[in-house]
Amino acid sequence: MAHESVLLKEILEGFSFEEGDIYLDATVGSGGHMEAVWNKMSNRVELYGIDADETSVDITRERLNLAGAKPRLAVLNFRNIDKILEIFSIKNPTKILFDLGWCSDQLDTPEGKIGRGFSFQRNEPLIMTFKNDINKEDTTAYDIVNKWDEKNLADIIYGYGEEKYARRITRAIVENRKREIIKTSDQLAKIIKEAVPVFYRFGRIHPATKTFQAIRIAVNDELQTLKIGLQKAFCILKRGGIIGVISFHSLEDRIVKQFFRNLANKEWGKILNKKPIVPSNKEIEINSRARSAKLRFLKKISG
Repeated sequence: MAHESVLLKEILEGFSFEEGDIYLDATVGSGGHMEAVWNKMSNRVELYGIDADETSVDITRERLNLAGAKPRLAVLNFRNIDKILEIFSIKNPTKILFDLGWCSDQLDTPEGKIGRGFSFQRNEPLIMTFKNDINKEDTTAYDIVNKWDEKNLADIIYGYGEEKYARRITRAIVENRKREIIKTSDQLAKIIKEAVPVFYRFGRIHPATKTFQAIRIAVNDELQTLKIGLQKAFCILKRGGIIGVISFHSLEDRIVKQFFRNLANKEWGKILNKKPIVPSNKEIEINSRARSAKLRFLKKISG
């Protein structure tokens, strides 16, 4: 299933694009939001984008080139978003977008490359890092699943995945890894499925969804990265500019909400929508992945 970018109409309306805007997409994904900006504004805005995943950058570049655009893109984790000014020698962006959703294109393994274990529906090595070049110092899903002690493992599955059967799942993982090393994503998914109650195995979502999410967040230090990325994005944003953030997870949305609230309390920023913007029923019907999306905007006043 092709990835569908969410809240396209709401993004365009919320950013209120003007001629001369400098748009920076902090998570280009498959390029859907950037293409929507291009279709609306064309050459009247400058397009820049980053992503930690090299594959996403390649997909976006191809997509935008086919649309007639020439965005300037870089493989860069948004915790280092401030480096974009130096990389491209650009002025401060006027519009910055973070789409924290999981791009389904990242589940596909490009020809000639080894999968990274993001999907519990495939037989891939347990890696789960967005980085393409992994060194010995990097933590992978393999390390977490096979080497972390039971308490720490249970804590991240419960805390990051909000998985109510975290203890049962963790016990099953620990018992299984005593017998053999857990090397692949489908091997881990099977252990999880067998650990949970029978009724839970056939719910709306796969029983391994929340555990895989938690491990991925831990591998990539996603929550701390978000805090750092938001702070740096606000610093480089031009005064009067707007940050938009689409979150899909309650922990992420809580971080965004608190960050925006702190800026508003200091009168450094103005929250443009007190309640998060959510997808319409029509969009959810077309794209079920949009169901949990929440969009917040903040305008920079000073700082």
